Amino acid sequence: MVLIPDRFSHEEESEWVERMLARLAARQARTRRSDADLLARARQLAARYLSDHQVSPASVRWVGNQRCRWGSCTPEDATIRISERVRGMPDWVLDYVVFHELVHLIVPTHSNHFWALVGRYPRAERARGYLEGVSAATQ
Repeated sequence: MVLIPDRFSHEEESEWVERMLARLAARQARTRRSDADLLARARQLAARYLSDHQVSPASVRWVGNQRCRWGSCTPEDATIRISERVRGMPDWVLDYVVFHELVHLIVPTHSNHFWALVGRYPRAERARGYLEGVSAATQ
């Protein structure tokens, strides 16, 4: 059931219902992302923003045991884990988290070089702000 203001015309009602159905479909698509989707996304991000580095994750997978981190990686075996908490977030936020972990495959620390590479992702600062807001809201 969709509740809308009584003053809406039939046209406004139809437009509003379509808009809400599109939002719902987009949210459902985000929650169905698979590990294979994550790996493909990571490879696309690496090719686009880190083409001057040899970075190729062996695996990228969802994990449910990360309550304090958005993602983690192990540079030695090139594996990346993304928290289930990110699954329903907007694509550009997921891309940032995956990209952040990809950069850790090159630079394991949070050095100036690391942040310079992270800065190649166009929405890095915006995504960091989004994640900080989510963190603050859940404390």
